Amino acid sequence: MSSSSSRQIWTFVGKALAIYGMWYVAYDLWLLPDGRLDAWLSKNVAWMTDMVMTAFGFDVFSSGRYVVPAGAGGVEIANGCNGLTTVGLFIGFVVAYPGRWWRRMIFIPLGILAIYATNVFRIVIMLLAQLYWPAAFDPLHGFGLTTIFYVAVFGLWVVWVNYGGATKSLSSQLESAPA
Repeated sequence: MSSSSSRQIWTFVGKALAIYGMWYVAYDLWLLPDGRLDAWLSKNVAWMTDMVMTAFGFDVFSSGRYVVPAGAGGVEIANGCNGLTTVGLFIGFVVAYPGRWWRRMIFIPLGILAIYATNVFRIVIMLLAQLYWPAAFDPLHGFGLTTIFYVAVFGLWVVWVNYGGATKSLSSQLESAPA
């Protein structure tokens, strides 16, 4: 690996860690204690989950952070489950990796929408599990469906790396570097 490629990798890692650190501090010390953004997002995700389930013919009730299908206990969309921290991780990766700023300004909102849709899909699956396979709810909630966020962010990052607009992407430089 050439010194230029190595430097670019360390620059990316450094930027990603710095952005993650800033996001962590901003979220834990300001956004989470304030609570308004989390509350709004949780209520919005609950409402959209209700709309999706209703569109597919399910009898669902939502109020605030809660979504309750008829015949099941329902779920509460808590602060850690509304996707906000995942959005921060995604934005950090996109900002840290080389690319054109105008493409970032298009890609970041599209990525946020994709993460939002992924979260609604995840909650719909949990509600369906409550209705049709209650024993699967805890494993799905604890591990199975949490992983979907990381897969979505990784997939979005792969799209950014390949189409983000860097004149010569880090991945192509790594591929052309001698072993």
